[in-house]
Amino acid sequence: MTSRLGVIVVTFNSAEIILDCLESLLAAHGTALSIAVVDNASGDATVPLIQAWARGETPYAPPADLPFALTPCARPVPLDGSAHAATGHRIALIELDTNTGFAGGVNAGLAHLAADPEIDRFWVLNPDTVTPPETPAAFAGAPVPDAGFSLMGGRVLYYNTPEIIQIDGGTINRKTGVTGNLGLGRRHDQTPPSRPEDMDFITGASMVVSRAFYEAAGPMPEDYFLYYEEVDWAMRRGDLPFAYCPGGIVYHRAGTAIGSPTLDRPASPFSQYFKHRGRLMFIRRHLPGSLLTAQLYTLAKAAQLALKGYRREAMALVAGSLNRPAPREVTDRLPPEVCRRALGLAS
Repeated sequence: MTSRLGVIVVTFNSAEIILDCLESLLAAHGTALSIAVVDNASGDATVPLIQAWARGETPYAPPADLPFALTPCARPVPLDGSAHAATGHRIALIELDTNTGFAGGVNAGLAHLAADPEIDRFWVLNPDTVTPPETPAAFAGAPVPDAGFSLMGGRVLYYNTPEIIQIDGGTINRKTGVTGNLGLGRRHDQTPPSRPEDMDFITGASMVVSRAFYEAAGPMPEDYFLYYEEVDWAMRRGDLPFAYCPGGIVYHRAGTAIGSPTLDRPASPFSQYFKHRGRLMFIRRHLPGSLLTAQLYTLAKAAQLALKGYRREAMALVAGSLNRPAPREVTDRLPPEVCRRALGLAS
């Protein structure tokens, strides 16, 4: 068995999908897991559902379309960080008082797990993913350069089309700030692993963080709230290289909480606003010489969406890019104090 792997799962209104994620993690073999579930002040039943499931009061059956076989775990499951009797895995449920955004949740989980000196790899994992039982051990034991690594990625496949790749690693267009997905839309069985040297960042949906990187770069930047946090973070890696784990397979339902784009639909207005706000924040911070071309891209992309009939999405994109007040599709989904934090207006 390889060394203990830390896992951080940040939830927000994740009641519909979180049990699939946790059950698949508890089925892991070949490595011991310490899982920090960080709830970002969900307004739905996420926390009570997890608690009832852990006590054995809520039945669980794997969904019929799960891409791999899964046997439900034995319960009860402690939520205080102590070992699960049947598997040895540990889960700690951390409830935050307010929605601190994706990065805030990740940082809370990192701070909790980093206190354990046995853990030197921390796996940031979306709650709308499921993981085959061999994946955690692959990440925990993946070989890395002698000098170590900063961030490690694996292959993220679409849950609904499990033979199709969503992302192997991320790239950045340094003129526009637009991110790209290596392997996007290609068949898993026909696509060789991507090379770390071709990557600019690792997706936050499934990203392994080394302790060396965490201690050198510090916490994930929280001022983006959603999107581009992991892109900005990757820019702080210094001489530590990326790593890639071919066995690090996860299946992703893709944007269930915030309306991220899929192969057949554009991102929601909520997602458009924060993604393009983050894109321009990133450009101003790291590539200020590309600000003009980045804004020209804004106009072109908004026009493209509008011509296809997605006018609300186009307007949200422009508002986010120009750092203008958020549209109602954003403000109606977030409590006022969270909205102020998300938009950098908190005192």
